[in-house]
Amino acid sequence: MKKIEIYTDGACSGNPGPGGYAGILFYKDNKKNVSGGEVMTTNNRMELMAVIKSLEALKEICDVTIYTDSAYVFNAVENDWLTSWQNNNWKGSNKKEVLNRDLWEILIKYLSMHKVKFVKVKGHSDNKYNNMCDEMARGEIEKIRSN
Repeated sequence: MKKIEIYTDGACSGNPGPGGYAGILFYKDNKKNVSGGEVMTTNNRMELMAVIKSLEALKEICDVTIYTDSAYVFNAVENDWLTSWQNNNWKGSNKKEVLNRDLWEILIKYLSMHKVKFVKVKGHSDNKYNNMCDEMARGEIEKIRSN
């Protein structure tokens, strides 16, 4: 099974507002960037899209380590909130509907396909690839604004 490292980040100007996402995938000496954006979205949706689009780019089942600065994404997966939400008919511990269910359901599909581990990194800090993802995501926001 190929071992892949993925760095992801999402950004939003206003929340909601125009947003961008980015991922950098590494396999041995190969590197691939994925990015995109939406005219009206939230930061959390863009964080999720960065992970989803990065996993979507994989062409076979892989052993993946995803580096994210999103506590939202990291905690939902690593603390198994996803299972609790599903068991509670997509209601959170506050008994309200879980936000972004559509994207969580897509992510669950990819998590079941690949062996995935998440690593939390500090955002806007000294992580080179997290910073590169942030720049790419913000670049997507600028593309939206200029259209």
